[in-house]
Amino acid sequence: MKLILPLLFLCCTLQLSVHAQVKTNRIQAFGKVDQADLELKTCDFESDANAMVLFVKGDIYYDQEFNIVMEYHKRIKIFNEHGKDEANVKIDFEGGNKVESITGLQAQTINLTDGKPEITKVDKKQIFLQVIDKDQDQYTFSFANVKPGSVVEYKFTRIIHAYSWLPNWYFQEGIPVRYSELDTSIPDLLDFKTQTHVNQAFVKRVNTSESQTIGTGTNAITFNNEKDERALENIHSLPDEPYMTSDVDNLQSIYFQLIGVKPIGGFSKTFANSWPKVGEAFADDEDFGDQLKRKLTAEEAIITKAKALKTDEQKIAYIFNEVKNTMKWNGIDRWYTNDGTRTAWDKKTGNATEINIILYHLLKQSGVKDVYPMEVSTRSHGKVNPAYPFMRQFNRAVVYIPIDSTNHYVMDASGKYNVYNEIPANLLNSYGLSINKETNTYDLVFLEKKRPSVKSVYINAEINTDGQMSGTASISSLSYGRINAVESYKTDGEKKYIESLTEHDNNLKISSLKMDNLEIDSLPLSQNITFKLDLTGSDGTYIYFVPNMFSALHNNPFLSENRYTNIDFGYRNNVTLTGTYKMPAGYKADALPKSISMIMPDKSISIKRFVAEEGGIVTVRYVVSYAKSFYFKEDYAELHEFYKKMQEMLNEQVVLKKS
Repeated sequence: MKLILPLLFLCCTLQLSVHAQVKTNRIQAFGKVDQADLELKTCDFESDANAMVLFVKGDIYYDQEFNIVMEYHKRIKIFNEHGKDEANVKIDFEGGNKVESITGLQAQTINLTDGKPEITKVDKKQIFLQVIDKDQDQYTFSFANVKPGSVVEYKFTRIIHAYSWLPNWYFQEGIPVRYSELDTSIPDLLDFKTQTHVNQAFVKRVNTSESQTIGTGTNAITFNNEKDERALENIHSLPDEPYMTSDVDNLQSIYFQLIGVKPIGGFSKTFANSWPKVGEAFADDEDFGDQLKRKLTAEEAIITKAKALKTDEQKIAYIFNEVKNTMKWNGIDRWYTNDGTRTAWDKKTGNATEINIILYHLLKQSGVKDVYPMEVSTRSHGKVNPAYPFMRQFNRAVVYIPIDSTNHYVMDASGKYNVYNEIPANLLNSYGLSINKETNTYDLVFLEKKRPSVKSVYINAEINTDGQMSGTASISSLSYGRINAVESYKTDGEKKYIESLTEHDNNLKISSLKMDNLEIDSLPLSQNITFKLDLTGSDGTYIYFVPNMFSALHNNPFLSENRYTNIDFGYRNNVTLTGTYKMPAGYKADALPKSISMIMPDKSISIKRFVAEEGGIVTVRYVVSYAKSFYFKEDYAELHEFYKKMQEMLNEQVVLKKS
């Protein structure tokens, strides 16, 4: 046994050395490129990729002033013309107030010319610095001489003038990644909580500890640097899938959060490592909590008019619409104010948080009871993880009004088509942090819509002997169905909106469309349509038609056999279609779809179909109901199979035959 153990140890050591050597070769010095990579035609693990990250490496450590330093190096292979978009680079950083800085930025294109590497450097004059707002800056540049076959690479050093915020790391991207490595060196004086979101095994995972001393003499401090090396390889790109949540929710990644400091010879200090502490930090922030009571120019007229209204509901509706119609969102999302509420109000434009703190302030001054600011995360920013208390999970403030134990308003006046009594769809199925500074109460609230959005379609049509259907349809929409239709109609214009109603079917022609209650949020949106449909499959003997029209359920969004992300519909949905179709004289029903019902095994989606014929009229009714709005990707196979069968039911033809 004494002999076997050293031999086993030696074998393991040799294996680790070889393993490390192989992985080290994945990363090369700036400007040094293997001939094989220059000649590479496709990604060997994702053959249809337009481009691929050959490698990306990040080294994070602390300098002598305890600033965070990140050395970054990325190399990309362009396979075809579509991959050339990867040659346009944006680097975001918090340059405002000199919180962060970027140094040593270099970029170059490498092409294989006459069998030899040809390097084209990016001129520093072509690297542009753009100020986004008082905190955010952005470097942008494009590589020169880029063509299919090019390799592009860039590197820089990012310095964060603080010790508390380690940048997130994303192993996965929108294109495949051959190799991604993050090395961190963190003093054991700092206690970071790590959230690791990976679904494949690390090819490199090394932990070591090394003593370090900074300063001299009596000012010298000795501590241990905890070093971690993590790497993944052959990482599939994250596809853009129907009803997926944000990239942030799905990318393989690592997040860091400082939860405590352990100074030598001193007392340990903990940070915002609980939701009440996070809420308190928001409330005490000068760009958030200190803005809540700021008086606005000429606010008295609005407040006086609101106070004259009889109920809180009337006050809420009035002030919400007043702020929404007065203010213009500048497209920027931060959890804090930028210019401040007073300046934003005077300019009539601001970020979303400024607009909604203005809304909060006016509601509060008008005497609305139980109104609070709430921090949220928009869908594109990513869902809030309740197990990970951290301010940076949020990117927008809204207004929260609890009605009773089960109902509440979550209002966002920065959205032009939002309404006061519906939670904005881009906030659903995530958490919001309610902030009550007066009582030091900070509650995490799950934002969901329990009642389904309702859409009802009524069709009355007649078919002639030439194989043409003509008739009328009316669509009634409530809740998010109404909001989506109004936004689409006003944003795209009537012509494009009509194309969406026909689902781009060239045989379906809408000759008139009338919208009722378009400007009245409290009433259902009513759309009245006159249409004609050419039944192209018909001949002199048979007429074929599909009754499923104007339901927006004609196409199956889940055709792919595989799924890489969770499915989030946002809200529950109920769709009902009722139609009567008068057959032409001399025809009879030859084949009618059967009346049938089908339900998901977990009972989350159901469909009912009723079809009958009497007196020369075919009557159909479809009812599709959703009992939940979120599905994990692991359940996709079941959802995929159900949708396949549901589409077959919805699109089964009625066959008429000449008698």
